[in-house]
Amino acid sequence: MLQLIYGDLWEHHHNGDIIAITTGALIDNKGRCAMPKGCARQAADQYPDLPYILAEQIKKFGSHVFDIGHKMVSFPVEPSPFENPEIKIINQSCKELVELTNYKGWQRVVVPRPGCGHGGLSWNEVKPLLELYFDQRFHVITREVDLETS
Repeated sequence: MLQLIYGDLWEHHHNGDIIAITTGALIDNKGRCAMPKGCARQAADQYPDLPYILAEQIKKFGSHVFDIGHKMVSFPVEPSPFENPEIKIINQSCKELVELTNYKGWQRVVVPRPGCGHGGLSWNEVKPLLELYFDQRFHVITREVDLETS
């Protein structure tokens, strides 16, 4: 069963949990991964080196889930922050996040609802996909309690 939690993603980060940052793969002309909105923007604001670290990984390996340091992982949802999230990208990111979590031995990973904030996907589209992959180690967080869509 999908573990749903309510609250602030950054509070969990400050408490030591691994958190996923939803991202795209666009690299700007300064060599940074574009992180203009949502939790990606918040992460880049808190850790100015993050857009460079992620851009280097994307240049070397393509758009994938990466351990980007600071107890964070990238979680691609779209080709670019100026395009809509894609279910097939979220699906691949789910698989890769589970593989990385297994490899690292992480016991708790907090993931925002991928593609559902600024991305515009509905939670009802994304939730069944996450249920296919995520076990009790994965906690999907939202700021709003909405009983009809949880």
